[in-house]
Amino acid sequence: MPRGPRRPLGPGLLLLLLLLPLAAAPGHRGAERPWEGAEEPGSARAWLRAAGALSRRYWALFSCQVWPDHCDEAAADAGPGGWSLPGLGQRYLDVLSTWYRGFQNRCPGGDCRISNNFPGLESDLSGRLHGQHLARELVLRTVRGYLEMPWPEKALALSFHGWSGTGKNFVARMLAENLYRDGLRSDCVKMFIAMFHFPHPKYVDLYKEQLTGQIRETQQRCQQSLFIFDEAEKLHPGLLELLGPYLERQATEGRSTGPPRTLFLFLSNLGGNVINEVVLKWLRAGHSREEITVGHLEPHLRAEITESTDSDFGHSRLVKGNLIDFFVPFLPLEYHHVRLCARDAFLSQELPYTEESLDEIANMMTYVPKEGQLFSTQGCKSVAQRITYVLP
Repeated sequence: MPRGPRRPLGPGLLLLLLLLPLAAAPGHRGAERPWEGAEEPGSARAWLRAAGALSRRYWALFSCQVWPDHCDEAAADAGPGGWSLPGLGQRYLDVLSTWYRGFQNRCPGGDCRISNNFPGLESDLSGRLHGQHLARELVLRTVRGYLEMPWPEKALALSFHGWSGTGKNFVARMLAENLYRDGLRSDCVKMFIAMFHFPHPKYVDLYKEQLTGQIRETQQRCQQSLFIFDEAEKLHPGLLELLGPYLERQATEGRSTGPPRTLFLFLSNLGGNVINEVVLKWLRAGHSREEITVGHLEPHLRAEITESTDSDFGHSRLVKGNLIDFFVPFLPLEYHHVRLCARDAFLSQELPYTEESLDEIANMMTYVPKEGQLFSTQGCKSVAQRITYVLP
């Protein structure tokens, strides 16, 4: 019969196998040998007891070297009359302990699922996200500040707003890729698309139960969690209210360990029109796009969200209760931004390009308003798929 795949040895068993043969090496001195007892020498029970005793001893010594603050005094005693390893076994133990401490130090919080690569995030936002200076600055500053905060009082909630194709999903993916080793595939990251995961209002009670379970399980499993809600403006009011308690302030008194960190991202096209109107007026007044600040946009964006009759998002507890920390505006993209997106698409596929091919792709997009043709109605969406039309 074919054999199944072998399971890798656990660290404790591997350590025992490495060191057990050295226990009887010449020169080993110390307490009474664990197999010298009432059992008949050489019996199965005697050897099992010996292995168990030795593994406990080895583990005690190993843990003393790795976690000295929690070391048991009896286990740490290696002086006369104590229990110590032979020279070669001790060297093995030192190597393993050094390796483990180095490995642990490379993982923030001791969880190697979490990478929190802020230089990588800054590089991605600066080099791959085009035309979004406000989103770049806001996202990097708020996320880094929150994750480096020793005692956060609440989850961080960011709400991304703008037209389709301006980079909202792109930034969410950048965050997942730089904060977690496995990106969107990490079991600490959950992404929900409103009309895909919660399509039928009549099943909202079931959706609420499922969503509650997934949030709680993820927070229990991970010291740092990321939840992404795409098409947030289409979420059922019951689901929006359900999320309220997870975004409220939490008591931190009496905790011996740092609280779990949770990030909520809400992605929405809501407010895109008013963002575009403000930017258009700003540009027609002769100002530079990069001079636009959050202060120019935030009051208009918030008013558009709270007054909208097409969505329950602005009337929910999340907005009315000021549980959203920042509304992040994504500006409409212009012709030269679309060219940059086309260039990136060629580079990502390792395909050659010319300036003419970039112009050809950018000219395939539709621009508004009719007078001026400034903003791409699709942003950079579908740019990558258009490469095939210009390849020789």
